[in-house]
Amino acid sequence: MTHALAVPFRNLASSILTAIALVGEPHPVAVTATLSEWKVELSERRIAPGVVTFTVTNAGSIPHALEVEGEGIEQETEVIQPGAHATLTLTLKPGTYEVYCPVGDDSHKKLGMDTRLKVQGGAEHGDAMSSGYSSTAMHEAHAMEATAPAIKVTGGGPVIQILPGPFPFPDSAAPILQAFGDEREGLESQVKNGPYSNNVAPTSGTFTFTAWDKGAVRDSVDGVAEFATQDGARWKLVLDRVQTKDVPHHPRFGGVIFGLYYHGVTQVHTPLVPTINSAVALWAFGHLYKNGALVTDNAMVHVMLLSHTRRDGDFAIACWDCSKNKIDELQLQILPGPGEPKFDAPGGFLFVNWEQSRSRKLAS
Repeated sequence: MTHALAVPFRNLASSILTAIALVGEPHPVAVTATLSEWKVELSERRIAPGVVTFTVTNAGSIPHALEVEGEGIEQETEVIQPGAHATLTLTLKPGTYEVYCPVGDDSHKKLGMDTRLKVQGGAEHGDAMSSGYSSTAMHEAHAMEATAPAIKVTGGGPVIQILPGPFPFPDSAAPILQAFGDEREGLESQVKNGPYSNNVAPTSGTFTFTAWDKGAVRDSVDGVAEFATQDGARWKLVLDRVQTKDVPHHPRFGGVIFGLYYHGVTQVHTPLVPTINSAVALWAFGHLYKNGALVTDNAMVHVMLLSHTRRDGDFAIACWDCSKNKIDELQLQILPGPGEPKFDAPGGFLFVNWEQSRSRKLAS
């Protein structure tokens, strides 16, 4: 009798132990990550520690990837093509993790594809989820604003005006232009006669500015450029506000950005510029004067302190991939504001380089 009951009892005990084991093995936390130009969106910003599976979708128009870094972990997905998906499963302990796109030597990250994931346990996790941003998170946000990076740039060395002409690396740029959709036709017209050419004229001038990267719409710039053009005209540009809305050429961005790897092969902005690294890139509006008379209060301005692209002497573009060169070439491009007529200058624009420039980071 006792023996007859033993088998069912063992089966029941085994079932109970199996159930307990299953309860003790929590399912992975599911986090959905959506990538696009230029942001990383997470379905959860705070989760419990343990196994986490990220389901990643590239909703953008160029390749991206997802990397999770922190607490001794640094793991990433493969590069994800537009419209494609990937998964990444990790075991995360309590802490703060940086979640970003590592494509382009972290260039996409610097453009804004960077966010944080908090991993918290127990009641602390529940409180954080119910109360939104914690006091710690708010303190971190205020600290970041208080320490917003700033840079002062001074133009130096030979000064050249860049005139319209053919882009010297059309075969290298051609396959990259295929990804530019509706803007492709306009860009292709610049291959034969555009603003980035070997057609240059020596000139003279000065340019000094300070830029602050405060994030989103709070970026700031203050500077003055004065220079002559090939026809003997004297120009002055006063910079006092940045352009934080979209700017032309796929993908789009504006404001002040430090440490950007783009152009050329990167598929970030126009490929009709060699691949470069920049200490600072900014998009701004300015007050433009010619021979002392106001031309416009709404000139569209793009400035880069970038890796050297031009050789000494004739100042021809020396490389298709210039990203490893010294960062000392200061480039100023000025276009008419929206709806305004072209400037009285070759090509209707102003494009001036200072070939041996310098910069220094400023204390906040």
